[in-house]
Amino acid sequence: NQIVDLPPGEVFVHRNIANVVVHTDLNCLSVIQYAVEVLEVKHIIVCGHYGCGGVCAAMENREHGLIDNWLRHIKDVYRFHQQEINAKETWQARLDLLCEKNVIEQVANVGHTTVVQNRWKAGKPLSIHGWIYGIDDGILKDLDVCTNSLEQLRVTHQLK
Repeated sequence: NQIVDLPPGEVFVHRNIANVVVHTDLNCLSVIQYAVEVLEVKHIIVCGHYGCGGVCAAMENREHGLIDNWLRHIKDVYRFHQQEINAKETWQARLDLLCEKNVIEQVANVGHTTVVQNRWKAGKPLSIHGWIYGIDDGILKDLDVCTNSLEQLRVTHQLK
């Protein structure tokens, strides 16, 4: 609520480590379903943040325990974009880019949920946005990824 300057209760929020949307996470899916079907929200925002500890842990080549099962999803995002990420000169720049790529991937994952797809099939408006927040500077950045339909999702996430 604070970063979008809205009063408490105006934003329905779900949080987890590294804002991962997994199709087996019943907690996350329940939140999406409630927001879409009961609250009838018109916008879903996937908002990550620079310096994310979960994304950072996924970049490290060491064991973290049980959380490694969760971090595997972020490691997949890294693998998909490894060449672009590794081209960055500094570790911090690589971390920042992976944070952004992870948000974009999670926007796609939200769009692939049956709840969201059914909303679109019913012809009801719903937009999924990808944002990232700079904890150090307080800047909220729109990653210019917004999906409004299943067709658009397929176009924006096609393999080239």
